Amino acid sequence: MTTTEPSPPRGGAFEGAAPVVRTTAGAVRGRREEGLAVFRGIPFAAPPVGEARFQAPRPAHTWDGIRDAYAFGPPPPQDLALMGGPGLINVPQGDDWLTVNVWTPEADPAARRPVMVWIYGGAYKLGHSGSPGYDARRIAADGDLVVVTLNYRVGIEGFAHIEGAPANRGLLDQVAALEWVRDNIEAFGGDPGQVTVFGESAGAGSIASLLAMPRAAGLFGRAIAQSVPGTFFSDALARDIGTAIAAEVGLRPTVADLSTVDPRRLPAAGETLSTKMLQYLDRWGQVAPTSTPFSPVVDGEVLPTTPWQALRSGAAKDIDLLVGHNRDEYRLFIAIAGQLGRIPEEKAASALRLFAPGPDGEQAYRTAFPDASPSELYERVQTDWLFSMPSLHLAQAQHAGGGRAHLYELTWPAPGNGGALGACHGLDIPLLFGTFGADLGALLFAGAEPSPEAQALSSRFRSSWTAFARTGDPGWPAYDPAERLVQVLDAEPVVTAYPEEASRRLWDGYDFSPLPLR
Repeated sequence: MTTTEPSPPRGGAFEGAAPVVRTTAGAVRGRREEGLAVFRGIPFAAPPVGEARFQAPRPAHTWDGIRDAYAFGPPPPQDLALMGGPGLINVPQGDDWLTVNVWTPEADPAARRPVMVWIYGGAYKLGHSGSPGYDARRIAADGDLVVVTLNYRVGIEGFAHIEGAPANRGLLDQVAALEWVRDNIEAFGGDPGQVTVFGESAGAGSIASLLAMPRAAGLFGRAIAQSVPGTFFSDALARDIGTAIAAEVGLRPTVADLSTVDPRRLPAAGETLSTKMLQYLDRWGQVAPTSTPFSPVVDGEVLPTTPWQALRSGAAKDIDLLVGHNRDEYRLFIAIAGQLGRIPEEKAASALRLFAPGPDGEQAYRTAFPDASPSELYERVQTDWLFSMPSLHLAQAQHAGGGRAHLYELTWPAPGNGGALGACHGLDIPLLFGTFGADLGALLFAGAEPSPEAQALSSRFRSSWTAFARTGDPGWPAYDPAERLVQVLDAEPVVTAYPEEASRRLWDGYDFSPLPLR
C-alpha cells in the first residue's frame, strides 16, 4: 500500500507512530517491534515477469508517497507443498518476489551499525525470507546491528539452464539485493562499508559462489557460510538437466517456450523430475541420488570457476571468512526418508562407490571406520561429500589463497526424536535465530520449550556471529593447515584440532570440481 502523504527527505525519521525511511526507489514506513524498527517487503528489483522473465534482475520501479513496509513480499515460485503448504506458512501472493526486509535498532544515517545480510537455503529450489524461522529480531537486538533478509529466485526461475537466459539468475538476484544494501542501508542506520553475508546450506553455497563472482566484488567484506554444499554443475550437466525439466511439460528449454507456462505452475516440472532422477544415474552421476536438479552453474561468465579454485587463487583473500558444518549433516535426510538405522549393506556399498573419493574409496572408508554399521557408513560418506568436506576445503582454500578463515563444527545433538537426529543438517538455524518452535526448529526441538543448555548455545551462536560481523573475529583462532584449530560448538564449547580427522585424511587433496555430464 502506498499513501500520498509527502515523502521525507533522504534518510530516516522516527517522529510519530512509525519509522519512515526514504530509499532510492521511494519512501517506506515500517513498524516498531520490541525496540526495533522493522521494514518488510521492500522491492530491490522489478518483478521478474513478462519481458523480464528469466532475465537478470532489473531496477525496482519507483513510487510516490510513502509505501507501507509491513508485510513480507511473496515467495518466488516453488512447490509450496514442500514447505508445508500455503495455509501453514501463510505466504502472500503476487509477482513482487524480489524484496528485502530490514531489522534495525535505529533508522538513523548517523548510527552506521554493522550489517548482516541473510541468504536462505533450500536446495536451490525452496525458500522464502518471510519464513518464521528467519525472524531476525534476536540477532539485530543482541548484536546491536542491522539485519537484512532477502528473496531470490529458486528452482527453474533461478537456476535452470535455459537458452536465451543468463545462468545463475538466483545469484544475480542476490547481487542486486547487495547493491540495494550498498545504496540504501545507511538510511536504516547501517554501515554500507561493513557488510557481512551469512547463509546456510544452499544459502552457504550461494555465499561461496558470491566469493568467486566478479560481479559481487566490493559488496561485502565478511562472509559466514554454514554447511556449504559441494554440488556445482558444469555447463554441460546443467544444459542436460534443463532439457529434461522442460521435457516434463513437453517444451524446449528456451525462454520462448518456458515463458508460456505460468511461473506458479512451472515448479511442478522440477519436482516431477526430482522423483525420477535415479533414472539418469548413468548420465548425471553423483547428482542423481540427491533429487535436487538445481545448483550454481560454473558457466565461465557469471560464475567463472568453482569457489574452491577461486579462493585458492586469492579471489577472496581480503574477505574475512567464517565457515563450518554440523557433525551429522546427512542424518536429517535419512530420517525424513524414514530410513534412520535401516540402511542395508547393499545400499551403503552403492553410496560408498558413488561418493567416496578415489578409485579405492569404498575400501578406504571401511578401513577408516572399521566398526561402522551400513547405516553409519551411508550417512558418513554423504555427510562428508555433500557438506562437511566442502566446508573444510573452503577454509583450506581461503588460507591457501592468502586469506583468513575461522572454522567451526556443531556437535550438540538436537533434542527432538529422543536425540536420534544428532547434530543434523539445519540445526544451526534455530540455534542462531532463536526460533525453536518455527519451521525446522519445530521438528528438531519437538515443540518443547528449549532447555537452558539450548538457550545458552543459541546465545553463543549469536554472540560469535555478530562479533565476527563487527570485528572479523568470532572468538577463536583462524584455521591453518598445521594446527587445524576449530571451534566445536556443544554444551561446553571448546577449541580443538579438527575432530573429523579420519574423514579429513580420506578427502585430502580432493578437488571439488564442477559435476560433469557423463
